[in-house]
Amino acid sequence: MLNRVEHEKFSESQIHQQGKVMASKYSLLTLLFPVLTICSQSYANDHLPLLQGPYLGQTPPGLTPEPFAPGIVTTAGFDDGGVFTADMSEFYFIRKRADSNKFDTIIYQQQGNQWVETLSQEARPFYPFFSPDGKTMHLGKKYRERTDSGWSEVQSLDAAFTDINIMSLSVSLKGTYAIDERHPEEKGILRFSRLVEGKRQAPVPFGKEINAGTRNAHPFIAPDESYIMWDGIKDNGFGDVDLYISFRQPDGSWGEAINMGDKINTAAYEAGPKVTPDGKYLFFVRNMGSDKFENVDVFWVDAQIIETLRP
Repeated sequence: MLNRVEHEKFSESQIHQQGKVMASKYSLLTLLFPVLTICSQSYANDHLPLLQGPYLGQTPPGLTPEPFAPGIVTTAGFDDGGVFTADMSEFYFIRKRADSNKFDTIIYQQQGNQWVETLSQEARPFYPFFSPDGKTMHLGKKYRERTDSGWSEVQSLDAAFTDINIMSLSVSLKGTYAIDERHPEEKGILRFSRLVEGKRQAPVPFGKEINAGTRNAHPFIAPDESYIMWDGIKDNGFGDVDLYISFRQPDGSWGEAINMGDKINTAAYEAGPKVTPDGKYLFFVRNMGSDKFENVDVFWVDAQIIETLRP
């Protein structure tokens, strides 16, 4: 498996009242500055309903996928991603701005029992993958480490990953990476990299069970490595990119790719599968518009649907 700020400009006539002395002007500016700073960090929270409780206060779905947080996360425009931090206290996704066609990363943060919408201050839009222990934020071939004061500066994976144009990286509890590759001819393959005795192994391709077909991307490896999900195009698909799953076999190999079925897949584009850190819900995106992707929605469904596919 991509924050919005509008700075209000106060004219001189609004800040400086006629007849005030210079000391009063500076005093007023001092009072206004922190207000402006706070406003720049929030994203139009006054237009949102009060969001309280788990999962942004949304009613959980059953075994039929539903749009996540309609009108809040899922809109009539382009909304992509949808990932929670390991402690489920933050939610990241990407939105395309209708006014400029630029992309923003929007973050919902749980403050007390209420979710507050903020805009990422990063220069480029992104949505991350968080390690199961919550200590690492993965951003393709980049990452940040959790520190006592927040997230570290961006760091790069080692040289073995330099030449791979990674879009998505997920990681298991054992430290195994599952990565994809952006390729101009849609020939990118999925790879994995194990952590052996504390040393990161060079990435190697998954077998043909997973890499058959085209456009294989956005892998999600289960924390216990019992299955891997991804999206791609195969002969048994529903027409466009579909979600697939492969289960770990008793001998440690990966089973044949299983199309995740007509409850998940349609003739449209489905992609970016990921399970919430609590293991309860599967998130993915679906193109609800044309092939121009002007309307992409975030869906969620009970993760028990994965067990219905297990051989």
